[in-house]
Amino acid sequence: MPVWRAVIGALAALALPVMLMAAATGDAAAIGAAGTGTRAPLDRDTLLSGTYRRSVDLSAYAPPADALPPTHRFEGRLRLSGQPSTRTLVALDGFLGPGDVAAARTLPQDIDIAFVQDGDVLVPARRGPIPGTHPWWELVVEAGRAWNEPGDAGWTRAAIPFALVQRNANCTHNGVLMLLFKSDGQVSRAAMQVSSETCHYLQLDLWGLLEAAYVPGPVAGSDALVAAHAREVAARLPVWPMSALAVDHPGINPDRFAIGAPRGRSVHGVVFEGVHYRSGCDTRHGAYPYCDAMDLPSYSLAKSAVAGIALMRMERLHPGVADLPVSDFARASGCMTARWDRVRFRHLLDMATGQHDSPAYMADEDDVRVRDFLAPDTHAQRLAFACEAYPRRDAPGTRWVYHTSDTYLLGTVLQEALRRLPGREGEDIFDDVVWAGVLGPIGLSPTARVTRRSHDAARQPLFGFGLTLLGDDIAKLARFLGTGRGRIDGRQLLDPTMFAAAMQRDPQRRGLQAATLERYRYQHGFWARDLQPELGCAGPTWVPFMSGFGGITVAMFPNGVAWYNVADDGLLASIDFAAPALEAAKLGPICSDDARAPQQP
Repeated sequence: MPVWRAVIGALAALALPVMLMAAATGDAAAIGAAGTGTRAPLDRDTLLSGTYRRSVDLSAYAPPADALPPTHRFEGRLRLSGQPSTRTLVALDGFLGPGDVAAARTLPQDIDIAFVQDGDVLVPARRGPIPGTHPWWELVVEAGRAWNEPGDAGWTRAAIPFALVQRNANCTHNGVLMLLFKSDGQVSRAAMQVSSETCHYLQLDLWGLLEAAYVPGPVAGSDALVAAHAREVAARLPVWPMSALAVDHPGINPDRFAIGAPRGRSVHGVVFEGVHYRSGCDTRHGAYPYCDAMDLPSYSLAKSAVAGIALMRMERLHPGVADLPVSDFARASGCMTARWDRVRFRHLLDMATGQHDSPAYMADEDDVRVRDFLAPDTHAQRLAFACEAYPRRDAPGTRWVYHTSDTYLLGTVLQEALRRLPGREGEDIFDDVVWAGVLGPIGLSPTARVTRRSHDAARQPLFGFGLTLLGDDIAKLARFLGTGRGRIDGRQLLDPTMFAAAMQRDPQRRGLQAATLERYRYQHGFWARDLQPELGCAGPTWVPFMSGFGGITVAMFPNGVAWYNVADDGLLASIDFAAPALEAAKLGPICSDDARAPQQP
C-alpha cells in the first residue's frame, strides 16, 4: 500500500464518525463543510415553514463537519406529494413528443417508500426503478444518511439520494431529498433538488419543498435488508480519486482520462490492479454529495451487459443455442415469413439479420418510425415491429445494421428457448440466466438487479437498454470482461469461443464492420476499435468497448486497464477515447504485437 494511503488511514481512524460516513460515500463536500452550529440553506425553519426559492449548492444536502449521531430512528414508510419548481435547460424536439416536457416537469404523486435505519444509514426496502402511474418518471431510491445538527432543536435530519428515470427509456436525473423527523412519526416537509442528469435530449433543474408523511412501523425483512446492504458496501471495489493515479503510478496524467466538455460528463473512472479511480460527480450546483449512490443509465451498454452475456451464458450451458432459428421461437406471424429463413439467434446479437431499410450508419435507428418500437408499452407491439419493420436485403450474417429491435427480439427468443427446457418452464431470461448466472455473482448492486420491461403480463425484458447502474457496477462489469476474462474463481461463465471473439482475442474473428467505419467492428453485442494509428502500433490493435447513447463508453484495454466515461452531450469529443488509450498505454503495452492481458488474481 502506498505510504500516502497509510497516512490517510491513520488520520481517518482519529476522525469524527460523520467524517468516516462521508468518506464511505465519496462525500468530499461533507468532510469539508463548515460547522457553525446553524446552517444557512435548508435550515430547520425552512423545512418546517419556510420557502425554497432557488436551487442551492448540493453541499447543503450533506452532513456538516459538526454533525452528530442520529437520536431518532426511521423505520416505516415515507410518503411524498407536491410539485417542484423547474427550469428547462435542454429539450430536443426530435426526441420528445407533445406534452413530454410538461409531464417531465411534474413529479409522481404516489411516492411511498419503506426504509429501515441501521445506525446512520437509511436502507430502502426497494431498489431500482419503481413503476408507478406517472406518464414520464419512475423513481429510484438509494441508501441515505441520518444525523443530528446543533441547530435542529432535537430533530434528526435525513438525506436520501434518488433518481428520476424516464419510463420506457433510460434518461436519468439524479437528486437528493432532505427532511427532519422524529421516531414518533413527526416529520417536516421534504426538500428536493435535481441538478444533473445523464440525458441528451432533456435536461432540467428541479427544486422545492414536498409534503411528507412518515408512518412508523416494522419493515418486512428489515434484518435481511440491513445485512444485504452491509455486504454490498463491503464488496465494493476500493475507490480513490483520479488524482491518486499519479501518486500510485508516477508519470500518469489523470487529466487525460477526462474527455469532452465538463458540462456533458456525469462521472468517469479507471479500473486498474483492483482499484477504482473515480472522478467527482459534478453538477450544475456543486458536487453531488453521494457519488457512490449516483444512478447511471446503461442505454445500449445493455446490448453487451445483458444481451451479449445472455446468449454467451446460454451457449455455455446449452451448446447450440446461438444457432437456433429465430422463426421457431418467435411467437409472432411476422417472424414466420420467408424473410426470417436462415436467421439465427447469433445474427440478432450481431445485428446482422440481413433486414433493413438503409445500410448507412444509424440511418434505420435514427428514423422517426423507431418510435413505433420504443413508445409502446406492450410486448406484442414491440415484437410485431421487430419481426415486420424491415425487408430482407442481404444474406444473414453478412452486413451489420444497427437495430435495437433486433436485440429485443433476441431477448424474446431466448426467453422462449429457456422455457422449453425441462423444468424451466416458468423462468425468466434476465432473472434466472443473466442475473443469477453472471451479474449477481460478480457483485452488481440491487439497483442493477432491476431491468426495464414491457408494461404488461409478459414483462419482457427490453434487453437492448434499460439497466440502472452505480459506478461500482460499471467498474465490476469492466473488470469481469477485461482482466477477469469472463471467469469467477477460475470458472468460465460464458461460452469461451463467443467470448474470445467479442473481446477481440481471436484474430480470425474480428466481427462485421460497422457500416462505413473502417476501424470499427461489432460482434456479439460488443464494439471494437482499431487504435493502431493513435497508439503507433505496428499492426491493427482492436480494443473492445461497450457504448451507450449520448456519450457512455466503457473500454477494456488488453493491458488490464479499464476506462469509462458517462456523458450525455452526444458529441464526438465525449466518446473518442484515443487520449485515455494513450495514457492507459503508460500502464502497460496495448499494441497487439506485444500486449499481454493479465489474469485477474
